[in-house]
Amino acid sequence: MDQQHPMTQLVRATAAAAVLVLAGCASPQKAPATADVAVSRNAVENAVSAGAAELAPAEINMAREKMMRANQALAAKDYKLARELAIQAQADAKLAQSKAGSAKATAASNALDEDLRVLRQEVDRANTQ
Repeated sequence: MDQQHPMTQLVRATAAAAVLVLAGCASPQKAPATADVAVSRNAVENAVSAGAAELAPAEINMAREKMMRANQALAAKDYKLARELAIQAQADAKLAQSKAGSAKATAASNALDEDLRVLRQEVDRANTQ
């Protein structure tokens, strides 16, 4: 049997432990980063569905750009940057969705005001005849 020097065994064991530690450090960051990027993608899709592309184009474009950069960081295994960009993209997408909802509510309110104005005119005209 081939006997190894105790120092060689120690070096190999230490190297193996270091590899395991490094592998363990990388994977806990990858899962949250991947999840955050997926959530940001969903947030952008929801904002677009709410009309953000038409009603809040600057905000949705910022969200899309940050989501794209988050995907690039994820591919480059820069998980910290990927998470930061994904969180920013989520915030931008939520802002875009909120602005779109607000614009729709304002438009509906304006339409209702106009309908009430026309109705008052009709009532006034009916009362003066």
